[in-house]
Amino acid sequence: MFEYLEPDPSDNQETREGTGSLPLPPKSGAIGKGTRSLNPEKVRHMLYGSLAGIDRTIKILHALGYADPNDWSDPIPVPPGADRATIARPSSGVETWMVIMTKTVLLE
Repeated sequence: MFEYLEPDPSDNQETREGTGSLPLPPKSGAIGKGTRSLNPEKVRHMLYGSLAGIDRTIKILHALGYADPNDWSDPIPVPPGADRATIARPSSGVETWMVIMTKTVLLE
């Protein structure tokens, strides 16, 4: 549904390897001798808004190296009768959409 730009070839691809999870925190103290125990945890991200707003946010997260655009679900229209207390609806009458992404992060 969305069109995305490919990363600029001048980008340092070595710093973008493994962008499927957050970078590891810097090693500190005696624990930093390669004995750290890392636990993977799944985190779900949900974006609500107009298609243009969602598209822009996905592109920003991609440019920051956090998430690949293909990791997000296809946009789903939010039903008009959805709970308005939990979903911020634009006052301009623009239809609200939702996308979801599940990401694995490593925790110490």
